[in-house]
Amino acid sequence: MAVWDLSVSVEELGPEAPPLKISVTSDLHIGGVILKVVEKSQIKKDWSDHALWWEQKQQWLLKPSWTLDKCGIHADARLCLTPQHKPLRLVMPSGIILRMRVCFSSPVFRTVMGICKLLNIRRPEELSLLWPVEEKKKKKDKDVGEEVYDITCAPLTSSTILKLANGMPAFFADTPETEAVYKMLAVSQPAPAPETIAKLYRTTNIMEKAHINSRWLDSSRSLLQQGVKENYKLLLRLKYYTFHDIIPQADVVRLTQLYEQARWAILLEEIECTEEEMMVFAALQYHIGKVSLTEQIVASCPAMEDLDSALQCLEVKMEGESSADDMLETMTAPELHDYLKIFRPKRLTLKGYKQYWFTFKDTTISYYKSKEESSKEPIQQINLKGCEVAPDVSVAGQKFCIRLLIPGPEGMNEVYLCCEHEQQYSRWMAACRLASKGKTLADSSFSSEVQSIQSFLAMQKTTPTNNTAQTDESINTHSLVSPRYQKKYKPKQLTPRILEAYQNVAQLSLTDAIQKFLQIWQALPDFGLSYIVVRFKGCRKDEVLGIANNRLIRIDLSVGDVVKTWRYNTMRQWNVNWDIKQVAIEFDGNVNIAFSCVTADCKIVHEYIGGYIFMSTRSREQSDTLNEELFHKLTGGHEAL
Repeated sequence: MAVWDLSVSVEELGPEAPPLKISVTSDLHIGGVILKVVEKSQIKKDWSDHALWWEQKQQWLLKPSWTLDKCGIHADARLCLTPQHKPLRLVMPSGIILRMRVCFSSPVFRTVMGICKLLNIRRPEELSLLWPVEEKKKKKDKDVGEEVYDITCAPLTSSTILKLANGMPAFFADTPETEAVYKMLAVSQPAPAPETIAKLYRTTNIMEKAHINSRWLDSSRSLLQQGVKENYKLLLRLKYYTFHDIIPQADVVRLTQLYEQARWAILLEEIECTEEEMMVFAALQYHIGKVSLTEQIVASCPAMEDLDSALQCLEVKMEGESSADDMLETMTAPELHDYLKIFRPKRLTLKGYKQYWFTFKDTTISYYKSKEESSKEPIQQINLKGCEVAPDVSVAGQKFCIRLLIPGPEGMNEVYLCCEHEQQYSRWMAACRLASKGKTLADSSFSSEVQSIQSFLAMQKTTPTNNTAQTDESINTHSLVSPRYQKKYKPKQLTPRILEAYQNVAQLSLTDAIQKFLQIWQALPDFGLSYIVVRFKGCRKDEVLGIANNRLIRIDLSVGDVVKTWRYNTMRQWNVNWDIKQVAIEFDGNVNIAFSCVTADCKIVHEYIGGYIFMSTRSREQSDTLNEELFHKLTGGHEAL
């Protein structure tokens, strides 16, 4: 075998040091190359975390048994021996910056799993990393250093981290400093000053929201392959809005960071909400801030966890064993009948709201001229399966409307149903929500859905407040509402309104308040939508594609109206032409769409769709082990194959 020289630079020798030259043959394996380089460097240390990085090809050589010949390495290759784990500055949803060692050689999906394991966050598949927005630095701001909490001394997460009795990973309990960091992650941060909110980057339109989604890192490739270097700053954020299996006792950090991401989405107006909803959000933030000082989300002891899981199993069994009465009830599914008003904004035939007799059966609404005519043919039947349901409610104005977007062959048909009072609204809204998911009124979740709608309406009611609450001047109103309402109202006007809403939530525990906040956030019409600007095949103008956990939405960029909705459960296949960067999707009924992406790489859209389909395969019975292979099959694209 011919002997030739290979040059390898060693990071430990410093950036100025020349590369080491070693004599090799083509049948020498990667492990042997590392051995020769280590001997020649004469540095005594633990090299177990080091690996070779091939600069020209931008790839890691992680198979020690492969020969140079098999890897395709020749004399002109520039290799670098470098640690696989390096420090990174990670910005959490709460804004805390952690400096920690993460894996630069694994696919980002596995790197995130390692980060989550160290920080005690379950369900890492819902999170990912993204580049921060470039901050325009003013001359004045030059010296303002950000506070970074260093936890690089943490053990590498290949071994499982043992928890202590108080639910904290053992590493964090080592020193008072690390314990303080963990408490910051597990407890919601105090309301920021209005000046802080004003300085933060805010998206002002749908185009800017779309640009944010172009910054996600590719889950199938490593950090180093994507140009991330040591000590770079990246954001850790929830990417997929399907929060599976939240258990407050086990999910202390996860629940807190989820709340923080939701809170900032509201404060920075990333998601639209009405004025009344904003006051409820403000009251809950005020309450959570107050209770966080004295109370923490209770981390359970192992015995309690066993009891919880036993109770859950029992609950599942009990649900399965239904009595004969229940069986009869399911066979004759309940129905709703009522006089409601209907309004179609796009049809000129109906001017304003008109009253009809409505019946709700299975997943279909039918309406008649009057109750007496309900035995005849209905004026129209509307099947709500696959539709979008949004509230249009003002408790103060006694307005209780349900906005339905029903998919039709030509696009979305908009229909408003108007109810008389909140009891009627709660029942019909719950029925519409279930029907949109293909469930009937016989479903066991109907009554709990009605209750949660009623409790949310109750929060928006103004109750006669105690004078003690009214005089609470310490409330920092402008830190609790988004800039739009800061401009619209003075603190004097906001304080009584927030305190009125606060009366309805003041009794909640910390866990309940956070869960209530998340519940209302998830009920907002635009919740969970990630936007990408695309150009549909055969069209001349850019449009917006909204990607949600169960559907894709086509949005007119100029007006902001929803043009069409396609649901994943009617999707037959989707594929990407990587050469021309075009995504093509086929749905039931010979519906085919194709589009190219304008603001993001088509890999990001492909990963979103595949990721949401992967999320839908998770079930409660499954253990915490993730089917990583399936995730990469669904999201990896041509590289995964």
